[in-house]
Amino acid sequence: MATAASSSSSMVATAVLIPRLPAASVGTTRFSALLPLPPRVSTASLSFSSSVKLTPESKRFSLLQTKASEETSVDAGDLFADLKEKWDKVEDKATVVLYGGGALVAVWLSSILIGAINSVPLLPKIMELVGVGYTGWFIYRYLLFKSSRKELATDIEALKNKITGTE
Repeated sequence: MATAASSSSSMVATAVLIPRLPAASVGTTRFSALLPLPPRVSTASLSFSSSVKLTPESKRFSLLQTKASEETSVDAGDLFADLKEKWDKVEDKATVVLYGGGALVAVWLSSILIGAINSVPLLPKIMELVGVGYTGWFIYRYLLFKSSRKELATDIEALKNKITGTE
């Protein structure tokens, strides 16, 4: 009895959800809940500009293929031998290890700082705006005019000489 009552109540619920059509129009017209799709456009009817050239697939793929040369292969043994040779030339190994460790700690701390800045709601967008502004200023100051590009090149060369100690 309980199953009959539940099935009849579910039939009533589905009957309420299904819209009823007039009896006269059931045989003549058909209604759909979906809207009709727009007509398909064939690729032959599309007009391409004269700069676009259609090439067969085999030709297109042959243009993308590259050939590997044997000169680009690197032997891991040679790489380690070079690194060992350079390490043996270093006189103050403790300083190099200290600088390397300091660089790793600096990268780790900067990633923590950037994560903290990104967690503040408005600060990342402000920092992005500052970066875009500085980039615009740098382009205007150093890259826009020929004389300022020369000045930038001399400043970079002076900095290189100062770092390498060839000043």
